[in-house]
Amino acid sequence: MDDADVVVGPVNLAARVDEALAVQALAFGLGRDEVAVRRHIVLRHLLCTGARAYGATTPDGTLVGFVYGMPNDRSHWWSTVVESYLRITGANDWLDDSFVITELHVHPAHQGKGVGRKLITTITDGAAEPRSILSAIDTESPARGLYRSLGYQDLARQVHFPSAARPYAVMGAPLPLPHRN
Repeated sequence: MDDADVVVGPVNLAARVDEALAVQALAFGLGRDEVAVRRHIVLRHLLCTGARAYGATTPDGTLVGFVYGMPNDRSHWWSTVVESYLRITGANDWLDDSFVITELHVHPAHQGKGVGRKLITTITDGAAEPRSILSAIDTESPARGLYRSLGYQDLARQVHFPSAARPYAVMGAPLPLPHRN
């Protein structure tokens, strides 16, 4: 069931970065120090060519979810980390001509209601690339279930990012993503 009162649209994420990170902290279990580090990362990412962001807001303007991403660039840190894992599985070419979902987070009170699906389909609908890639914690979770329902498949598993306590999976899907509930 959709969260009918929540509207998804373009958002000036740089102006609302603290609100977005508050959502991410709740959804992802981040501490204050992690939020401070991620603030700088988000602001730097938003300067990348082709980066764009969408937010999910309630009627009173409260940000309850966000997504941002950009065309993949093999020189970016994320790509340099996942490249060796993708090479091993024969999926290294996914780093070319792909739109990366950098972050997607929904406030826990709004999860499971179609907000995440609407955010990711909306941002990828505007992508010029023929496919999308992302990374998610490598565990069976509602997020991984959402990604699979959208056509994302595992390209590499047990990907270890420096400073991340848990391994990730890299997933990819052809675009456009399906628009169903």
